[in-house]
Amino acid sequence: MANLVDFVNSEFVTKKDFPDFGAGDTITVYYEIKEGEKTRTQFFKGVVIQRRGTGSTETFTIRKMSGSVGVERIFPINLPALQKIEINKKGAVRRARIFYFRELTGKKAKIKDKRR
Repeated sequence: MANLVDFVNSEFVTKKDFPDFGAGDTITVYYEIKEGEKTRTQFFKGVVIQRRGTGSTETFTIRKMSGSVGVERIFPINLPALQKIEINKKGAVRRARIFYFRELTGKKAKIKDKRR
């Protein structure tokens, strides 16, 4: 059964070439929104909190501050509406899932840049 699932994923799911990113990175996601008959491109810029799953079921969570309210959004990697992903900053974090980032405020909520 697992072989059948792998076969279907490899044959029918389209792969998009997105840059490598992980937890702690600040990225901008451009995606398409349909309103009635019109379509427009909207972007969501924030810090990646986690990447989870593999293959066609892989998702990533982004968190941004809108005023004083934190907004999180989960995007599937294979979402047809995703147009592009830009990496704005590479962050240096020690964990793959930075849920502790939700409770931080002010200067504590800054993530150091990764040295190149």
